[in-house]
This record gives sequence, structure tokens and C-alpha cells, in this order.
Amino acid sequence: MSTITGVTFPVPKSLMPRFFAEGKTVFIKPATVFKELRSGMKLVFYQSREDTGYVGEATIRRIVINDNPLAFFETFGDAVFLTQEEVRAYVENQGRWQGIRVRKGEAKKRAWMALELEDIRRYDKPRKPERFVPVGGEYLRG
Repeated sequence: MSTITGVTFPVPKSLMPRFFAEGKTVFIKPATVFKELRSGMKLVFYQSREDTGYVGEATIRRIVINDNPLAFFETFGDAVFLTQEEVRAYVENQGRWQGIRVRKGEAKKRAWMALELEDIRRYDKPRKPERFVPVGGEYLRG
């Protein structure tokens, strides 16, 4: 069986410049495909919506899990690739249909993850993946 070397997540093309041109170094999203991740593994950026494909990569420096995604701004400040307003809007929208899990009558918030990145680099041209990259992401194996 091949070993996990990293992870890929789709990011809309309109947000990619935040990593490559604006110097953002913290990727956040609801915690999916993260339990096998370790510092030193790769995050490969999959550009979604238009001109799709792998467009760059980074090394995962640190992984932080928190039930409150706004707490990442206290930890990482403006290094987070989304704005606080974008995160608030996302949480409000998600809460309407899947952001809260109910167990034994009590609501449980969905955990979020932050991947602090280093050595971010853009590829010369997009590379097509072998298969579709789901919205939740997927592990990369080598």
C-alpha cells in the first residue's frame, strides 16, 4: 500500500493569488481529510471553477484544529487566506444545512483546520489530476 505524502483541496481560481501573490500562508477549511496529515507533508493547490488543475504546492509547517474558525485569526492574524467576513458568511451558510451535527440532542460544531504553510510555490502551468478532486479534498499518495 502506498504511503500518504500530502493532501489536495480545491480552491477557486479567484482566491489563488492570495497564496502566490499576496503572501498568505494559512489555509483554513472545515476539517476534512486531515487525520493522517503530519507536518512536513505537502499541500497541493487544486484550482477549481476555471483553468482547473494542480497549480502549486506548499509544505505543511503546522496543523491546528479548532471548533471556532475565527480563532485562527487570533493565532495567525492576516496570514489566513480568507477574510474574517468570508469565514463568517461561510459558517452562516453551512449552518443552514450541515455545519452542526446533532448527538444525543445537543448540537456539536464542526471542527475546522488550519494548515500553516511554508515554501509555497506556483507551477509553471496547471497539471491535470488523474481524477476529479472532491470538494472535501483527498490524500495524495506516493
